[in-house]
Amino acid sequence: MPQLSGSDAKLYYEVRGEGPLVVLVGAPMDATFFAPLAELLASDHTVLTTDPRGVNRSVLDDPEQDSEVGQRADDLARLIEHVDAGRAIVVGSSGGAVTALELAQRRPDLLSTVVAHEPPIIDVLDDRDERHAGVEDMIATYAAGDPQGAWMRFFTNANIPLPPFDGPPPEPDPVQAATERFWFLHEMRATTRWTPDLAALRAAPVRIVVAVGEDSAGQLCDRSVRALAAALGSAPAVFPGGHIAFVEDPARFAPRLRELIG
Repeated sequence: MPQLSGSDAKLYYEVRGEGPLVVLVGAPMDATFFAPLAELLASDHTVLTTDPRGVNRSVLDDPEQDSEVGQRADDLARLIEHVDAGRAIVVGSSGGAVTALELAQRRPDLLSTVVAHEPPIIDVLDDRDERHAGVEDMIATYAAGDPQGAWMRFFTNANIPLPPFDGPPPEPDPVQAATERFWFLHEMRATTRWTPDLAALRAAPVRIVVAVGEDSAGQLCDRSVRALAAALGSAPAVFPGGHIAFVEDPARFAPRLRELIG
């Protein structure tokens, strides 16, 4: 199991293929979710995937430590340098898109392109105070022992249609349960409270593509993507599918990604 050790964490990663380096990253989604897309890209790219710190196989020395966006960006920088396959195209989704944008601000020397797919950046929204309050409510609900209630608040705050809750949900497997707990209690707040440094992003010698799924219209991430793209003087790139289209339909997601990264 390949791991890169650091001062406070052991970072799990996988490398496939040969060619220009593409990094696929999520938060809290781990490398498992990106594997089908990575296989499609590995025919002509070196593809790096990883479990973000504190999730699944990337183990923290202190499992109750919060996952800050800057730490996750530094982790990616170390992995890119470790793989040593040249300047990277970083494709981040959801919290991973926030990590990728922070990396563009911190270490633009490591990057050629960032594709930020549906980052949940609340501070660019007009109703930021209400949305932040919603995040705090769902975290408190989860901490009080009500995971189903926390998920219902999550869907409401993100303006995503509620899935059917027909009786108690099935018990998640241990990895899913641990990831869920870490996300609610140690990762979500830092991700959603991250504020982009617009001047740094505009000045970075990195191509920044802010992207949204065509099925995400009106959702929180759709709104944040459009606000961020406007602030950067660009228009959003549109992908097929919704927030996790790279998982649900990688065969449609990959060609659109290739159009953007070459």
